[in-house]
Amino acid sequence: MLISLQALRALAAWMVVCHHFMQIFFDFHPSGPIGQFFTDRGAVGVDIFFVISGLVIYLSTQDKDMPAGRFLLNRAIRIIPAYWLYTVLMGLMLVCLGQWLPHPAVDLPHFVLSLLFIPAENPGGYGLYPTLNVGWTLNYEMFFYLLFSLVFTVPKRHRPLIVAAALFVVSEVLGRYGVVSRFYENNIIYEFLLGIGIGILYRRGWVAQGFWAPLMLIGASALAIYELDASDRLLHWGVPSAMIVLGCVAMEPYFKGSRLLKALGDCSYSVYLVHVLVLYGGWLASEHWQLNPYAVFAVCVPVIALIGWGSYVLIEKRLYWRIKAWTDVRQTASAPTVISRQKY
Repeated sequence: MLISLQALRALAAWMVVCHHFMQIFFDFHPSGPIGQFFTDRGAVGVDIFFVISGLVIYLSTQDKDMPAGRFLLNRAIRIIPAYWLYTVLMGLMLVCLGQWLPHPAVDLPHFVLSLLFIPAENPGGYGLYPTLNVGWTLNYEMFFYLLFSLVFTVPKRHRPLIVAAALFVVSEVLGRYGVVSRFYENNIIYEFLLGIGIGILYRRGWVAQGFWAPLMLIGASALAIYELDASDRLLHWGVPSAMIVLGCVAMEPYFKGSRLLKALGDCSYSVYLVHVLVLYGGWLASEHWQLNPYAVFAVCVPVIALIGWGSYVLIEKRLYWRIKAWTDVRQTASAPTVISRQKY
């Protein structure tokens, strides 16, 4: 993983944390310019995540030939354990403390659909969100992985076109005619393709390294995001997010070797999953004891960071490798034995 992408993943995750802080504690009614920024633009962290995801998946599979099922299994054991854990914890929180939370509804059918990454109307009545509401992005991620698995059946040069065509058919045809959920009509789904495009440029050596030119590109893109709303998510936020990712990749020599940035990027997925639970806990404490929201947030930040790091080490890393080793053994054991017919 490029360290520049790790740094950007961490930044994106904490932007979303700040965005949800403004939602949970202030119901998106900020009192200052910083709060207004995270209210209006903090969600762009998701767009950055999607672009990075497309880029990383493309780069990590270009030199590998594997069955589509194996690719999906590797992604599943990377994504599912932590997501299921925090979904269960969120479900328990809603059951035990729901009477004090703003969106307390939870039911078994929706909970099961959440675990299966199937978009469904949240019983709280606020849209197609799973029990752990930040998991809506994982519904897109898992869907992207499913479509991307198609590329292992075609030559490498055709793979980006196959993914693009599959996304277009699902979003513009099947989604609009009700064959699949309207959830997939959102053009945010094409941000994965922007990441694949950057991956193609990088693989061909067309991303020139530098400092000032990439920094200016990042600055101009950030300004575009600041000035534009999310009315056209792909054009207004997706394209500038892709330019930010491209700029960071071009600045990789200035990030390379930083253990801190790598660590922050490593735990960004767990930070993303756990932060809503911690923020809800902080909000309940704030309401009960009439605490200053910003003081509570100052406590929540290190708690989120520590849990995120522990979750990365224990679940994303150690558990992942144990499950992967077990599946590798099972796959080897089930492989047909080839008998040599050598003449003596």
